[in-house]
Amino acid sequence: MNSSKAVPSTPSFLDFLVRRKILGLLLLILILLLVLWKLGSELVTNPTLFLQQVINGLQLGFVYALIALGYTMVYGIVRLINFAHGDVFMVGAFMSYYAIARVQLHTWPAKVFPNLSPGLSIGIGSITVILLSMAICALVAITIERVAYKPLRNAPRISALITAIGVSFFLEYFGALNFVFSPNFITYKRPFDVTTWMVSAQGVQALQKGQAIPEKTVIFSNISIIIVVVSILLLVVLQYIVGKTKIGKAMRAVAYDKQTARLMGINVDSVISVTFAIGAALAGAAGMLYAIAFPQVFFWMGIIPGLKAFVAAVLGGIGSIPGALVGALIMGQAEVLSAAYISTPMRDAIAFTILIIVLLVRPTGIFGEAQREKA
Repeated sequence: MNSSKAVPSTPSFLDFLVRRKILGLLLLILILLLVLWKLGSELVTNPTLFLQQVINGLQLGFVYALIALGYTMVYGIVRLINFAHGDVFMVGAFMSYYAIARVQLHTWPAKVFPNLSPGLSIGIGSITVILLSMAICALVAITIERVAYKPLRNAPRISALITAIGVSFFLEYFGALNFVFSPNFITYKRPFDVTTWMVSAQGVQALQKGQAIPEKTVIFSNISIIIVVVSILLLVVLQYIVGKTKIGKAMRAVAYDKQTARLMGINVDSVISVTFAIGAALAGAAGMLYAIAFPQVFFWMGIIPGLKAFVAAVLGGIGSIPGALVGALIMGQAEVLSAAYISTPMRDAIAFTILIIVLLVRPTGIFGEAQREKA
């Protein structure tokens, strides 16, 4: 009787490519080459327009960075994607709107110290408004964490994820009520006048009201400068808190091992609440900066920026603060350049295409590292 040995099945070439992530890498290289070719040709054809889009992308990217930091901090501590974070961003925008339009909070220095220069007065008033927005968003986040997330600390992660989505919808449609934020689109009143400068071969000149923008001229405004400066300042403060302060060391300890942190005397619940508060405060600042740049607020304005900031956090390596910044700047450039050179509706599709490619090629992101699951 002939006995036949079982021949082990050899994996196909396609399976080999998928297992080694070669297929995704080849797709990424192909897309990058096409993008570089397109951007290079546009840079050669019209360098002024290209530089203008880069400036616009920086402005948007720094706003996304402040939102993305909230995602990456919360995930680093409790391994939760807080989908309500984008709606906290919306709350910050509305709080700053009410503080400026209804309370005139930005004018208090001029009323208390009439001899102050107008620029210094408005500057102090605007800082007061942004600090108020950050404080209110921090309180909202602490409330959400204590009421919705803390009871589910030891529950399956899917329970916390579904709860986060539920909290997101609650904030949106509660804010849509007439006695809260209203369901209408509201024009945002800026706390200061917009000043625009032109950069050309003749140097930097102020653009006068009603003046046409000359050809081969790049423009930027004080809004762009404020967004970049404030964002960098807050990022530096956050990096200092995480790296140099006692609460920052406690955050890193809890992120590494909650049980051991408890044994070392760290109040894990308080650290988690502080983490939510810091992330939400940054989102509150981003809400005001975003509303200043795009002066309109509405109750679902946090959905798309929140999702794009989440993509930025994944792209940079969720759990990494530098990664959130780099990912957000890439997202800002990708959105603006795709709107300028492909089509405006494609800017949202590009963002989520980037997410798919990153998950295929490097799921941990640019700065992310494979980590063991922590308790």
